[in-house]
Amino acid sequence: MTDQIIWLNAPGDITRFHVEQHQCEDPGHGEIRIRHEAIGTNFLDIYHRKGLYPMPSYPSVIGAEAAGIVEDVGPGVSMFEKGDRVAYAGPPVGAYRTTRNIAAERVIKLPDAISAKTAASSLLKGMTAYMLLKKTYNVRAGHHVLIHAAAGGLGSILVRWAKSLEATVIGTVGSSEKAALAASCGADHLIVGRGADIVADVKRLTNGLGVDVAYDGIGGETLLKSIRSVRPFGMAVTIGQAAGAIPPVPVEELRPGKALCHPSIMAWCADVGQYREAALAAIRAMETGIVSQIGAEYRLADVGKAHEEMESGRAAGSILLIP
Repeated sequence: MTDQIIWLNAPGDITRFHVEQHQCEDPGHGEIRIRHEAIGTNFLDIYHRKGLYPMPSYPSVIGAEAAGIVEDVGPGVSMFEKGDRVAYAGPPVGAYRTTRNIAAERVIKLPDAISAKTAASSLLKGMTAYMLLKKTYNVRAGHHVLIHAAAGGLGSILVRWAKSLEATVIGTVGSSEKAALAASCGADHLIVGRGADIVADVKRLTNGLGVDVAYDGIGGETLLKSIRSVRPFGMAVTIGQAAGAIPPVPVEELRPGKALCHPSIMAWCADVGQYREAALAAIRAMETGIVSQIGAEYRLADVGKAHEEMESGRAAGSILLIP
């Protein structure tokens, strides 16, 4: 059977993508072949496309999560059979294709209540939220949490999950429309507009103390604002650079006793045990309604348009590719 595959010929803009027909191969030992029903997109994909996180070689296939149906099972695989509904996320990347052979140990069965689109839009982000809220900083009842881009794919999941832990959530968003979405996810307070005085607003909302932890996927000049919004002996977590490269941080900014952390879900999930722990936690969270809203869907061949929308910041929620 012939299917589509999206090659990234070299680092750069969306013109570096190339759509090609490819022939399905039989899965190898320990592998299964999945026919994708939905493919998730993440800012990680943009970093891979641009070469901020270089691929080992080119041409290459990027994409870190997808969901679909098991189409074939390779030798040595007993945990799956044809027709199973499944999803996966994390390393190794290579999801931008109609079908994919992948190690069975990297795949999770989907409960009946979770659709392929929900899984593809929320699995990697849910895994990331689990790492951030339970491993990087153990958020508990009574904590104050600052979440940037609170209406985005990851941000909305962080808001919902932090609220399930009984934390007080302060979110930042770029518009009143996104504020409405973040509020529907449970955010207690919202700072609206790119010109807002984030530090002053956070101090006002926390009686001058600052938040226990700030999650910053914006980067650029926002990171210093995040650090300055954190209480003494709290933590600022940098998890992305949507607004530009992360600048050097003077060590004096960490006084008195603030921590700065830069975790990577891809590095953490390179370990299969940790990967499955995070993936199963994300699936359980999805079953309780902790999911990302789907902001837009594109055909797989229109991957360039999906990347343009991600980079524009217009979309609220996750963007899917549909084979």
